Amino acid sequence: MIHAAGKAGQAGADRGAIRHAGHMSAKDVLIPLLVRTDLFGSLGREELEACAAAFREMRFNKGELVFARGDPGTRLYIVVEGRVRLAVASEDGRELSFRHATAGDLFGEIAALDGSPRTADATALTDVIAYALERQAFRDLWSRRAAISAGVIGSLCRRLRDTSNQLEGIALHPLEVRLARFLLLALGNPQSPAGKRVPLDLGFSQGELAQLLGASRSKVNTALGTLESMGAIVRTLDRLFCDPAKLAQVARQDNG
Repeated sequence: MIHAAGKAGQAGADRGAIRHAGHMSAKDVLIPLLVRTDLFGSLGREELEACAAAFREMRFNKGELVFARGDPGTRLYIVVEGRVRLAVASEDGRELSFRHATAGDLFGEIAALDGSPRTADATALTDVIAYALERQAFRDLWSRRAAISAGVIGSLCRRLRDTSNQLEGIALHPLEVRLARFLLLALGNPQSPAGKRVPLDLGFSQGELAQLLGASRSKVNTALGTLESMGAIVRTLDRLFCDPAKLAQVARQDNG
């Protein structure tokens, strides 16, 4: 297995080297993930198999750079295992994480679509197994399959809405409201009786959470304390226990 190189590796290109995995194993792993994406989810079984066969497996160690801002967009990726942080940094070293890609998530598709430079850094927060699709292979698939073109439009629209919602949250809503909404999204749709707390392991640090919310770590800690005082969460050393109903009440606080 060939692992991704560090920053000193391929200058001006996506980091990493591709292992040519067997098509059958790639198909078995990828198809259940591809059907959950906006980009490939509308494809039929035969088309999904053709797409899966074009992906190649890649692995990155914790802390390794997948690609850097300004690199050419040579590939798109789908995560199989692990967590990848998408972030931008200012000249003075401040960093804003705007998204974490986890199992089943695509990333890097925007630059792979238009061939423009990467607009963010992508860093493996854990050991990561991903599959990569080269830009030319993607364009070949896209040109032959109209369903992928529709998927591209849907994917871009969703990404624009997500970005708009994130900017709205940072600009207009109190931090405890943004935090409550984030925790509700992380919980998914838990089926639990009213008043029963649901355990949540975010899988990343409070510092990472602060970057995703566009706030300082100390302010996020204060917001967590506020939610705890309201009975919406209980904190332990390694997990949160969340009351979805109370989080929903906080999330709706400034909607009126």
